[in-house]
Amino acid sequence: MNAWQKAALKWSAGISLRTYLLVGAGIVALQGLVLLAMGQPPICECGYVTLWSGALSGPETSQQLTDWYTYTHVLHGIAFYLILWLAAPGSPIGLRFALALGLEAGWEIFENTPFIINRYRESALAQGYFGDSIINSVSDTVASVGGFVVARTLPVWAIGVLVIATELFSAYMIRDNLVLNIIQLIYPSEAISSWQVGG
Repeated sequence: MNAWQKAALKWSAGISLRTYLLVGAGIVALQGLVLLAMGQPPICECGYVTLWSGALSGPETSQQLTDWYTYTHVLHGIAFYLILWLAAPGSPIGLRFALALGLEAGWEIFENTPFIINRYRESALAQGYFGDSIINSVSDTVASVGGFVVARTLPVWAIGVLVIATELFSAYMIRDNLVLNIIQLIYPSEAISSWQVGG
């Protein structure tokens, strides 16, 4: 057995890569269908689709394919890789990939419930937030896949540098990032909200 075959076996533990990809596609499709059933719009209600929306707060925030918060979803993928590596280090990487994808899809659905939408609105930056479009939500899940692959590929030190750089860049550019997002979701801070709006 050559090195490539050994790596493929470790990745899949006898289950084909195609099977894991089909499971992943099924998870993403289910995510989209659930969001549709919940009443989320398929695309931006502006009527068009763009690759990037740079507006921090506006009618296209969380509606287009990517935006400033796409970076946080890449970090989700890195975090899920780490959590599953610690929780199940001997399990096939393909299984961990499918689990990470399921976790992200589950979060995307939960994120679009009235409870979380209203919770986000307590933050100064998200007062007009009404949830994600389906294409934005699915794109966020794909971004987390990118983060998972990066975590699987890069050395630990490089992942650490990437995470810190991403968080600092986001904090500088939009006064928000994954850590601040989590804080504001769990225990909204007036001080953080004031800073975020330039106070």
